[in-house]
Amino acid sequence: MPQRSVVSVGATLLVASLALTACGSRGGGEGSSTGGSGDSNAKVAKIGVIAPLSGDLAALGLGIKNSVDLAIKQANDSNAIPGWKLELAAEDDEAKADVGKNAATKLAGDKEVAGVVGTLNSSVALQVQPVLASANIVQVSPANTGVSLTKGDDAANPKRPFPTYFRTCTTDAIQGPFAARYLFEKAGIKEVATVHDKKAYGQGLVEAFTAEFEKLGGKIVAAETINPDEDKYDAVVSAIKPKAPKAVYYGGEYPNAGPLSQQMKSQGLNVPLMGGDGIFDGKYIELAGSTSEGDLATSVGAPTDSTDAGKKFLEEYKAAGYSDPSAAYGGYAYDAANAIINSLKVSLKDAASVEAARANSVTELGKVSFDGVTGKVAFDEWGDTTTKVLTVYKVTSGAWAPEDTSEFK
Repeated sequence: MPQRSVVSVGATLLVASLALTACGSRGGGEGSSTGGSGDSNAKVAKIGVIAPLSGDLAALGLGIKNSVDLAIKQANDSNAIPGWKLELAAEDDEAKADVGKNAATKLAGDKEVAGVVGTLNSSVALQVQPVLASANIVQVSPANTGVSLTKGDDAANPKRPFPTYFRTCTTDAIQGPFAARYLFEKAGIKEVATVHDKKAYGQGLVEAFTAEFEKLGGKIVAAETINPDEDKYDAVVSAIKPKAPKAVYYGGEYPNAGPLSQQMKSQGLNVPLMGGDGIFDGKYIELAGSTSEGDLATSVGAPTDSTDAGKKFLEEYKAAGYSDPSAAYGGYAYDAANAIINSLKVSLKDAASVEAARANSVTELGKVSFDGVTGKVAFDEWGDTTTKVLTVYKVTSGAWAPEDTSEFK
């Protein structure tokens, strides 16, 4: 997602909690004690989480943390790695790159950390990647969609920056074009205005969307940016409205997208706003208000409650007693944690310590292949997921409802 920007869960469970408070003891299943191996002499291996656990994007970050916690508890209960007990080590990055870097530094300095799930934001990942890589710690993101994270900054000559980095979500190179094809081919919209928040996720998403939309024959009638620290967008709306777009495509996250949609409609620009997984949350609808009806978002994967594996995950998550929903990236975080756990089953088997197993953990993670909550979990030579299924959601009767699910080819 959001940078990330941004796993999908069923529409009925995507309404984010209004409690955007800091991480702590927030419910029956949310402590740092994550189940137990029956062996009192078991060695400890930690799976870290780096995500926003406070602030505007906490609804997404807490869903990630809790989903990883669930995977860890289940692994301990089944004694998945004999002789080892897994523990959760969650760090709040506040959706800020510098805070994320500090969180990564803390985890990298812990000899018991075997892998990390995160981050939510691509801009944060850019700072976290090199820190974890320097300690040879595997990182699996459930939400980063920035293409450069796995293929570098030179699109013409892709090169994987860090062999320790993987992700279970698809990228902007897929999500942006998927949205463009939906608007042009299925919604019949040929003229669109674009807006992004100047951050890595938003800008990358708009660039990918624009390239595909114009390739199809569509026209970008206006291209604007906003300041993510502001919440008044009169100037942007005034610049776009005379161009008469039939839709506005937004690159960014729901804290800005919701008010932008509301202000568009209040100023007479009554066209749907469409965004990526960064706006796919119930909080967007709350911020955008009743005029958000008909707005659109893409999110990676099929709706979680549309598959047997997804329904099982949602039932187990609910039974665990978490007070926050799994939100948009819960299923992908759960699969990311299980990918790490599967690699540790091999790398820790005869290892004297977590540190000694880290290099092998990286190798084994690249070989992972299993049927997860979000579909087939496996990685290509770049560390990207091999699954390219996405869903378009529409705000219908005040909630996100799946509109179209297909594989991008």
